[in-house]
Amino acid sequence: MECNFEYMPNKTYFYNLKYFKKMKKRFKFSLIAFIAAGFLPALSVFAQNNTDISLFLKSDSSKYLPEVISETGDMYNLVGHHGPAVENEWVAYRIFFNHSTSIDVYSKTKPGLELKKFRWYPTVEQQESGWGVDMYKVGNTVGLGGVQLWDGEKLVPPDPVTSRIASVGKEGSSSWMEMVSEGIPYKGSTVDIKVKVTVFSGKREALVEAEELNGKKVQFATGINYHKGNKVVNKKNYITVWGIHPEDVAAVPVDMGAAIIFNPEDFSKKLDDGNQILLITHPANKVSTYITSSNMNEQELNTDKKFNKYVKNLKFSF
Repeated sequence: MECNFEYMPNKTYFYNLKYFKKMKKRFKFSLIAFIAAGFLPALSVFAQNNTDISLFLKSDSSKYLPEVISETGDMYNLVGHHGPAVENEWVAYRIFFNHSTSIDVYSKTKPGLELKKFRWYPTVEQQESGWGVDMYKVGNTVGLGGVQLWDGEKLVPPDPVTSRIASVGKEGSSSWMEMVSEGIPYKGSTVDIKVKVTVFSGKREALVEAEELNGKKVQFATGINYHKGNKVVNKKNYITVWGIHPEDVAAVPVDMGAAIIFNPEDFSKKLDDGNQILLITHPANKVSTYITSSNMNEQELNTDKKFNKYVKNLKFSF
């Protein structure tokens, strides 16, 4: 069937057309005022994702991966930079792909993204030219905000496992990395623990979230490590550490700061074992903290006084 239709404008049409033209002029004026007020550049910066991710196998380092799965739970020497990594403009973090799942820190001298360029390990010449450096020493600790379990008497690392899965992703103005450890023996049963670290554009702090994926209540253990000679500030809702870490791969180790910020109501106690200050949760199926870092070679938070003042003034909703 063929249908011929000829549109005949009416008064409503002409009224709407007149109204549209009037609103169009108003919109142009509003847009000009909006730009003049300086809001448009701010929106442009806000929309930009100044974060990045990295996960790849050493056997094929040209190929970045969204996920790596291991039945043994140990891919430490098989994946690039020993585990998944994320970064914002000021700092990068990685989770070790082994029994510890500790969180390590990559310090930067100037704001910017470096993870894909240097893959955590700039040369000595590149470090001396003002690029970042791996000078945080984790050792046998949880590092900065790493998560293990507590059985009431001691730490329980997420090992052995039936599988361990590392993954990374970008969305909106943030990036994240995850480590899921499945089948961890814990108090006569097994648990599946996910640790997720999220970094945000324009924000120095990273969010660390831990969750038991089956809804079981466990006691999580997180915290921050320190070394001999470091300045430690242990407050009700945050802990900061400032000082030099033992020489590792850094060309010239310098003072650096690290901090963990938390809700004290989530934790039943603090423990200092001589290498780290541990935070032990009440029985729960999830917990979250924030972590951040700086060093003496950057322009902003380059002294312990500046760093501690900055951390003290941070406000978060947990």
